[in-house]
Amino acid sequence: MSKSTPFVLKTWKEMPIGGIISEPKTSLYNKTGNWRALKPVLNKDKCIRCLLCWTHCPEPAIIRLDDDYVSIDYDYCKGCGICANVCPVHAIEMVMEE
Repeated sequence: MSKSTPFVLKTWKEMPIGGIISEPKTSLYNKTGNWRALKPVLNKDKCIRCLLCWTHCPEPAIIRLDDDYVSIDYDYCKGCGICANVCPVHAIEMVMEE
């Protein structure tokens, strides 16, 4: 399935037993960023490019850039705060979503 292919929700009768995800990357069609109450804000001036936030993010929300800086994809960030908690220099601050 490509990104241009619309994702079609299955009925309960069409779901495999146990709800097994049989097709990879379906989470790309479900933007979950609107779930969060807090959002991470990166201060690039403080960032030391250790990439701990990138390795610990449970979603595809922290994007590693070519220069080892990161950006945050708010479409998929659920606001869990793991990135802010693992940052050794406190370059990520969790702020209230507006």
